[in-house]
Amino acid sequence: WTVQTSAADNIWESVTYGNGRFVAVSSNGTNRVMTSPDGATWTGRSAAVNNNWQSVAFGNGLFVAVASSGTGNRVMTSPDGITWTSRTSAADNDWYAVTYGNGTYVATAASGTGNRVMSSPDGITWTVRASTADTSWYSVTFGNGLFVALSATGANQVMTSPDGTTWTPYAVPAFTNFWQSVTFGGGLFVAVSSNGSGAQAMTSPDGAIWTTRTTPVLNSWGSVTYANGLFVAV
Repeated sequence: WTVQTSAADNIWESVTYGNGRFVAVSSNGTNRVMTSPDGATWTGRSAAVNNNWQSVAFGNGLFVAVASSGTGNRVMTSPDGITWTSRTSAADNDWYAVTYGNGTYVATAASGTGNRVMSSPDGITWTVRASTADTSWYSVTFGNGLFVALSATGANQVMTSPDGTTWTPYAVPAFTNFWQSVTFGGGLFVAVSSNGSGAQAMTSPDGAIWTTRTTPVLNSWGSVTYANGLFVAV
Protein backbone atom coordinates (compact mmCIF):
# COMPACT_ATOMS: atom_id res chain seq x y z
CA TRP A 1 0.00 0.00 0.00
CA THR A 2 1.08 3.55 -0.77
CA VAL A 3 -0.09 6.64 1.13
CA GLN A 4 -1.83 9.23 -1.05
CA THR A 5 -2.91 12.77 -0.27
CA SER A 6 -6.65 13.19 0.21
CA ALA A 7 -8.42 16.27 -1.12
CA ALA A 8 -9.07 17.35 2.49
CA ASP A 9 -8.58 16.06 6.03
CA ASN A 10 -12.22 15.00 6.28
CA ILE A 11 -13.68 11.85 7.81
CA TRP A 12 -13.97 9.84 4.59
CA GLU A 13 -16.63 7.22 5.24
CA SER A 14 -16.97 5.38 1.94
CA VAL A 15 -15.40 4.95 -1.50
CA THR A 16 -16.50 3.26 -4.72
CA TYR A 17 -15.54 3.04 -8.38
CA GLY A 18 -17.55 3.62 -11.54
CA ASN A 19 -17.61 5.46 -14.84
CA GLY A 20 -13.80 5.62 -14.92
CA ARG A 21 -13.23 7.24 -11.54
CA PHE A 22 -13.06 6.64 -7.81
CA VAL A 23 -15.55 8.59 -5.68
CA ALA A 24 -15.37 9.03 -1.90
CA VAL A 25 -17.85 10.72 0.45
CA SER A 26 -17.34 12.33 3.85
CA SER A 27 -19.38 13.04 6.96
CA ASN A 28 -17.73 16.43 7.57
CA GLY A 29 -15.80 19.23 5.88
CA THR A 30 -16.45 21.86 3.24
CA ASN A 31 -16.16 19.61 0.17
CA ARG A 32 -17.70 16.31 1.24
CA VAL A 33 -16.93 14.48 -1.99
CA MET A 34 -13.62 13.79 -3.68
CA THR A 35 -12.91 12.10 -7.00
CA SER A 36 -9.87 10.52 -8.60
CA PRO A 37 -9.14 8.92 -11.98
CA ASP A 38 -6.43 6.69 -10.52
CA GLY A 39 -6.78 6.55 -6.71
CA ALA A 40 -3.65 8.68 -6.31
CA THR A 41 -4.64 12.23 -7.25
CA TRP A 42 -7.83 13.47 -5.61
CA THR A 43 -9.99 16.55 -6.24
CA GLY A 44 -12.50 17.95 -3.75
CA ARG A 45 -16.10 18.28 -4.93
CA SER A 46 -19.14 19.94 -3.42
CA ALA A 47 -21.85 17.64 -2.14
CA ALA A 48 -25.44 18.51 -2.99
CA VAL A 49 -25.85 19.44 0.68
CA ASN A 50 -23.50 19.15 3.66
CA ASN A 51 -25.10 16.13 5.30
CA ASN A 52 -23.15 13.39 7.05
CA TRP A 53 -22.59 11.21 3.98
CA GLN A 54 -21.96 7.62 5.04
CA SER A 55 -21.97 5.46 1.93
CA VAL A 56 -21.67 5.71 -1.85
CA ALA A 57 -22.34 3.12 -4.55
CA PHE A 58 -22.31 3.00 -8.35
CA GLY A 59 -24.80 1.25 -10.57
CA ASN A 60 -26.57 1.69 -13.90
CA GLY A 61 -24.45 4.74 -14.76
CA LEU A 62 -25.20 6.59 -11.52
CA PHE A 63 -23.40 7.31 -8.26
CA VAL A 64 -25.77 7.25 -5.28
CA ALA A 65 -24.83 8.42 -1.77
CA VAL A 66 -26.81 8.20 1.47
CA ALA A 67 -26.49 10.16 4.72
CA SER A 68 -27.19 9.89 8.44
CA SER A 69 -28.29 13.53 8.72
CA GLY A 70 -30.47 15.99 6.83
CA THR A 71 -34.17 16.75 6.54
CA GLY A 72 -35.87 15.00 3.65
CA ASN A 73 -32.66 15.04 1.61
CA ARG A 74 -30.53 12.14 2.80
CA VAL A 75 -29.81 10.92 -0.74
CA MET A 76 -27.81 12.53 -3.53
CA THR A 77 -27.00 11.29 -7.03
CA SER A 78 -24.44 12.08 -9.70
CA PRO A 79 -23.69 10.68 -13.18
CA ASP A 80 -20.00 11.59 -12.92
CA GLY A 81 -19.18 12.01 -9.21
CA ILE A 82 -18.58 15.73 -9.76
CA THR A 83 -22.02 17.37 -9.98
CA TRP A 84 -24.48 16.15 -7.37
CA THR A 85 -28.26 16.51 -7.05
CA SER A 86 -30.17 16.25 -3.79
CA ARG A 87 -32.93 13.63 -3.66
CA THR A 88 -35.73 13.02 -1.19
CA SER A 89 -35.02 10.07 1.08
CA ALA A 90 -37.91 7.78 1.96
CA ALA A 91 -37.41 8.62 5.66
CA ASP A 92 -35.00 10.69 7.76
CA ASN A 93 -33.27 7.63 9.16
CA ASP A 94 -29.55 7.18 9.80
CA TRP A 95 -28.73 5.66 6.40
CA TYR A 96 -25.36 3.92 6.59
CA ALA A 97 -25.21 1.72 3.50
CA VAL A 98 -26.30 1.66 -0.13
CA THR A 99 -25.78 -0.83 -2.96
CA TYR A 100 -27.08 -1.64 -6.44
CA GLY A 101 -28.21 -4.88 -8.00
CA ASN A 102 -30.92 -6.45 -10.11
CA GLY A 103 -32.01 -3.03 -11.40
CA THR A 104 -32.59 -1.67 -7.89
CA TYR A 105 -30.77 0.60 -5.46
CA VAL A 106 -31.13 -0.50 -1.81
CA ALA A 107 -30.15 1.43 1.33
CA THR A 108 -30.19 0.31 4.95
CA ALA A 109 -30.31 2.30 8.19
CA ALA A 110 -29.34 2.16 11.85
CA SER A 111 -32.45 4.02 13.02
CA GLY A 112 -36.16 4.12 12.29
CA THR A 113 -39.25 2.15 13.24
CA GLY A 114 -40.32 -0.51 10.78
CA ASN A 115 -38.67 1.37 7.91
CA ARG A 116 -34.93 0.71 8.02
CA VAL A 117 -34.74 -0.20 4.34
CA MET A 118 -35.52 1.91 1.30
CA SER A 119 -35.30 0.98 -2.37
CA SER A 120 -35.35 2.81 -5.68
CA PRO A 121 -35.41 1.80 -9.36
CA ASP A 122 -33.52 4.93 -10.42
CA GLY A 123 -31.82 6.45 -7.36
CA ILE A 124 -34.28 9.34 -7.44
CA THR A 125 -37.62 8.05 -6.13
CA TRP A 126 -37.32 6.02 -2.94
CA THR A 127 -39.82 3.77 -1.16
CA VAL A 128 -39.73 2.65 2.47
CA ARG A 129 -39.40 -1.09 3.07
CA ALA A 130 -39.69 -2.97 6.35
CA SER A 131 -36.50 -4.52 7.69
CA THR A 132 -36.78 -7.78 9.60
CA ALA A 133 -35.91 -5.98 12.85
CA ASP A 134 -35.24 -2.44 14.06
CA THR A 135 -31.51 -3.06 14.55
CA SER A 136 -28.37 -1.34 13.24
CA TRP A 137 -28.13 -2.32 9.56
CA TYR A 138 -24.67 -0.97 8.75
CA SER A 139 -23.92 -2.83 5.51
CA VAL A 140 -25.69 -4.19 2.44
CA THR A 141 -24.41 -5.88 -0.70
CA PHE A 142 -25.74 -7.70 -3.76
CA GLY A 143 -24.58 -10.97 -5.24
CA ASN A 144 -25.84 -14.19 -6.79
CA GLY A 145 -29.28 -12.63 -7.31
CA LEU A 146 -29.64 -11.66 -3.66
CA PHE A 147 -29.39 -8.58 -1.47
CA VAL A 148 -27.73 -9.36 1.87
CA ALA A 149 -27.79 -6.86 4.75
CA LEU A 150 -25.77 -7.07 7.94
CA SER A 151 -26.62 -5.74 11.38
CA ALA A 152 -24.21 -4.94 14.19
CA THR A 153 -26.77 -5.93 16.83
CA GLY A 154 -29.80 -8.10 17.37
CA ALA A 155 -30.74 -11.78 17.46
CA ASN A 156 -30.83 -12.18 13.67
CA GLN A 157 -27.96 -10.11 12.28
CA VAL A 158 -28.48 -11.01 8.62
CA MET A 159 -31.44 -10.46 6.33
CA THR A 160 -31.74 -11.30 2.64
CA SER A 161 -34.00 -10.25 -0.20
CA PRO A 162 -34.23 -11.10 -3.90
CA ASP A 163 -35.74 -7.71 -4.75
CA GLY A 164 -34.96 -5.27 -1.92
CA THR A 165 -38.61 -5.27 -0.89
CA THR A 166 -39.34 -8.42 1.11
CA TRP A 167 -36.68 -9.52 3.59
CA THR A 168 -35.99 -12.78 5.45
CA PRO A 169 -34.00 -12.89 8.74
CA TYR A 170 -31.15 -15.30 9.53
CA ALA A 171 -29.05 -15.93 12.61
CA VAL A 172 -25.25 -15.87 12.57
CA PRO A 173 -22.93 -18.09 14.63
CA ALA A 174 -21.01 -15.29 16.39
CA PHE A 175 -24.08 -13.28 17.35
CA THR A 176 -22.27 -11.14 19.94
CA ASN A 177 -19.93 -9.69 17.31
CA PHE A 178 -20.36 -6.17 15.95
CA TRP A 179 -20.66 -7.10 12.27
CA GLN A 180 -19.66 -4.11 10.16
CA SER A 181 -19.34 -4.99 6.48
CA VAL A 182 -20.41 -7.60 3.94
CA THR A 183 -19.43 -8.19 0.31
CA PHE A 184 -19.87 -10.82 -2.40
CA GLY A 185 -17.36 -12.40 -4.74
CA GLY A 186 -16.29 -15.74 -6.14
CA GLY A 187 -19.64 -17.28 -5.24
CA LEU A 188 -19.30 -16.34 -1.58
CA PHE A 189 -20.64 -13.72 0.82
CA VAL A 190 -17.95 -12.57 3.27
CA ALA A 191 -18.53 -10.43 6.39
CA VAL A 192 -16.13 -8.86 8.90
CA SER A 193 -16.55 -7.70 12.48
CA SER A 194 -14.98 -4.99 14.61
CA ASN A 195 -14.85 -7.22 17.70
CA GLY A 196 -14.80 -10.87 18.70
CA SER A 197 -12.34 -13.43 20.07
CA GLY A 198 -10.74 -14.78 16.91
CA ALA A 199 -13.77 -15.34 14.69
CA GLN A 200 -13.98 -11.84 13.23
CA ALA A 201 -15.02 -13.02 9.79
CA MET A 202 -17.76 -15.28 8.46
CA THR A 203 -18.70 -16.68 5.08
CA SER A 204 -21.84 -17.94 3.39
CA PRO A 205 -22.61 -19.33 -0.07
CA ASP A 206 -26.27 -18.30 0.10
CA GLY A 207 -26.67 -15.55 2.72
CA ALA A 208 -28.59 -17.94 4.98
CA ILE A 209 -26.07 -20.35 6.50
CA TRP A 210 -22.91 -18.73 7.85
CA THR A 211 -19.60 -20.18 9.03
CA THR A 212 -17.18 -18.25 11.25
CA ARG A 213 -13.60 -17.76 10.08
CA THR A 214 -10.52 -16.81 12.09
CA THR A 215 -8.82 -13.56 11.14
CA PRO A 216 -5.02 -13.34 11.39
CA VAL A 217 -5.21 -10.57 14.02
CA LEU A 218 -7.94 -9.20 16.28
CA ASN A 219 -8.41 -5.75 14.76
CA SER A 220 -11.49 -3.57 14.38
CA TRP A 221 -12.28 -4.79 10.86
CA GLY A 222 -14.54 -2.17 9.32
CA SER A 223 -14.82 -2.93 5.61
CA VAL A 224 -14.37 -5.75 3.11
CA THR A 225 -14.57 -5.94 -0.69
CA TYR A 226 -13.78 -8.34 -3.54
CA ALA A 227 -12.07 -7.99 -6.91
CA ASN A 228 -9.67 -9.87 -9.17
CA GLY A 229 -9.99 -13.12 -7.25
CA LEU A 230 -9.18 -11.60 -3.86
CA PHE A 231 -11.08 -10.53 -0.76
CA VAL A 232 -9.50 -7.53 1.01
CA ALA A 233 -10.49 -6.27 4.47
CA VAL A 234 -9.29 -3.18 6.34
